[in-house]
Amino acid sequence: MITHGNEIKLFSGNSNPELAKAIAKKLNTELGDIEVCTFSDGEISVHIGETVRGRDVFIIQSTCSPVNDNLMELLIMIDAAKRASAGRITAVIPYFGYARQDRKARSRDPITAKLVANLITEAGADRVLTMDLHADQIQGFFDIPVDNLLGGPTLYNHFAKRGNIDVVVAPDMGSVKRSRKVAEKFGVPLAIIDKRRPKANVMEVMNIIGDVSGKRCLMIDDMIDTAGTLCQGAQAIKDAGAIEVYAGCTHAVLSGPAIERLQNSAITNLVMLDTIHLPDEKKIDKFNVLSVADIFAAAIENVYLDKPMSKLYD
Repeated sequence: MITHGNEIKLFSGNSNPELAKAIAKKLNTELGDIEVCTFSDGEISVHIGETVRGRDVFIIQSTCSPVNDNLMELLIMIDAAKRASAGRITAVIPYFGYARQDRKARSRDPITAKLVANLITEAGADRVLTMDLHADQIQGFFDIPVDNLLGGPTLYNHFAKRGNIDVVVAPDMGSVKRSRKVAEKFGVPLAIIDKRRPKANVMEVMNIIGDVSGKRCLMIDDMIDTAGTLCQGAQAIKDAGAIEVYAGCTHAVLSGPAIERLQNSAITNLVMLDTIHLPDEKKIDKFNVLSVADIFAAAIENVYLDKPMSKLYD
């Protein structure tokens, strides 16, 4: 891995320091000296405690809850590195917040994902590393290179060791492409839950396309927020005769009633990646957390050494 650490600098904000430390360890280096705190009035204060002049700087920060605080931390850290004459600045954003606001769903709606992309670019980032954007087209919102890493292979490798998946289920139409890739790797059929969403964070199952009766099913999604979609889908699958329901996601947002819903759901086991830090109060026996440190460390090394990223997508 990386041994010439005098030329690369990794810094972490406050959103997910555990993941940042794990990435640094994989790269055989240490996190850089940076102070990210708040003044008494709530304004964010950033001070980089070591030189970054001409260095390759990687700023690791998920824009998860509290979304606006973490986003501002990221922007200010980028600005601080830019004004300190960093050679190249890469924003490493394991979870990209505001990604669901990627289009105008109604008249007079903003496209906030594009606004956030503009802010990151204008702050001074030269490149973005992220994982499983909610909408692939967000890559086009940036005028700088964006590497959108995949969490699916990590989830697949975990469940492949169990060897007991009969059907992969897409919890909605937006998850079909992602779920189909996993189903093809397993060599099993794909089922789809047809749903409608009368309002935000409310989902109604309309129909299940595919055979799940007597099968062990795996539901795959990019994120779980209030867990309404996943839990209702799991119950519908169970009602249709499934033996067991497993689930996997990249981003465990887990807001509102999510923990209670998942605890009482038909899901046997939920596997999530650590793009978002899972605090102790949200941990339950049904959860398994897998690290993405390996993937991000490999991506950072490739960016740093100007090596191709294609192998990470194979």
